[in-house]
Amino acid sequence: MKIKQIALGSQGLVIPMIGLGCMGMTGFEEGHMYGPADEQEAIATIHRSLELGGNFLDTADLYGPLKNEQLIAKAISGNRDQYILATKFGWEINEDNKVTWAINGKKDYVKKALERSLKNLKTDYIDLYYLHRLDKNTPIEETVEAMAELVKEGKIGYIGLSEVSSETIKRAHAVHPVTAVQSEYSLFERTVEERGVLTTLKEQGIGFVAYSPLGRGFLSGQIKSLNDLPENDFRRAIPRFQGEQFDKNIELVKAIEAMAEEKNVTSSQLALAWIMSKGILPIPGTKRRKYLEQNITATAINLSDAELAQLESIVPLGTDTGAAYDEFSMGLID
Repeated sequence: MKIKQIALGSQGLVIPMIGLGCMGMTGFEEGHMYGPADEQEAIATIHRSLELGGNFLDTADLYGPLKNEQLIAKAISGNRDQYILATKFGWEINEDNKVTWAINGKKDYVKKALERSLKNLKTDYIDLYYLHRLDKNTPIEETVEAMAELVKEGKIGYIGLSEVSSETIKRAHAVHPVTAVQSEYSLFERTVEERGVLTTLKEQGIGFVAYSPLGRGFLSGQIKSLNDLPENDFRRAIPRFQGEQFDKNIELVKAIEAMAEEKNVTSSQLALAWIMSKGILPIPGTKRRKYLEQNITATAINLSDAELAQLESIVPLGTDTGAAYDEFSMGLID
């Protein structure tokens, strides 16, 4: 099966209706984000994705840091023009390639980060370039102006923002058309809906990209207890995975699994189909071919209005499933 293509935003970017989140394919300087990584299997997953029509890859300079972009460079070597690459900048990385944990959206840093990403990805252009988090000490206009110059130079195709408010989106879009906004979004995380961000995007003709569309793995149904997470997995520190909240979320997952079983699909596929039914692009992260194939199969699932209503009744808008991050990271969302 070949994946259907959709327009992301109204600036001309056309991509498959599901993307591949690559973050988990490499470790991180402080351990692994989602358990150990296997480079060969990760590269095989990227190649298999392309075979199935899934040529939209999502990475960031933060992941690794830099190692994730370098892995992707290996995977797409000799075949760059077959892929649509999205990467991000904003978490400041110093001369020693260490993350300072400050956010930097200043003009000179935008250009510096872009040149570094081009070098790591071994390419001379990036299709979609995102500001990873808003730099609250730099006007968004300054950051977007710098990104717009890179568009003029042909180094980036389209501009994106991540985890931003409606106000920031409007201010940015007035400087240069924004093609996509990326935020966490799933049956378990619908803040962008509650805050009116999705409405703003529709009004402005901007596409929406959903990261962690499986609730950081919760909606896969494979996490039954904290012991199912590797010891240095960062999810162990997230409120959503702790105490009573964890138990409540497991009950929600069970109800979703029961519905998926009736439909003869997996709970992951059901959760992804729900997102795609809204015209939103999910980028589930996986580092294994098996799960990639399952995720891509979800593009062929059609949900009736009754099925959508049933899913929404299991996890109604406003359901508390616990914070998506620790306090520090939550504070960085615009």
